[in-house]
Amino acid sequence: MEVAFISNNKYINTGSDELVNEKIRFREVLVIDQNGEQLGVKTRNEALRIAGDASMDLVCVAPKAQTPVCRIMDYGKYRFEQQKKQKEMKKNQKIVTLKEAQLSPTIDVHDFNTKLKHSIKWLSDGDKVKVSVRFRGRQLAHID
Repeated sequence: MEVAFISNNKYINTGSDELVNEKIRFREVLVIDQNGEQLGVKTRNEALRIAGDASMDLVCVAPKAQTPVCRIMDYGKYRFEQQKKQKEMKKNQKIVTLKEAQLSPTIDVHDFNTKLKHSIKWLSDGDKVKVSVRFRGRQLAHID
């Protein structure tokens, strides 16, 4: 776990790929304030000072741009919103599982209908169904 000290006297757990406050190593950055207005290209130290004066954090949102873009925001609130969105997306996603029904050439009609009903139920639940025919022993000689 990596902990970074930020300007408004809080400690926040940051991942190794997050560029926040002192972790930003670019000489010059394009600064966007908390209202979404561009403040222009500033040096890193000047941008950190502006963020500190506003009791906010400087977060690099586009590090691969020609001039890296940094935004002044409350990083804790930003991370909380991201985690909330990820939980919501995870809750809404449907996990599809693969169910298998194995049949043999000597299966009786009732057994076949039972396996058919199970397969239809699995399909209606949104799962995938794999049906395979199993041959044993001498049945392999008479596959047709």
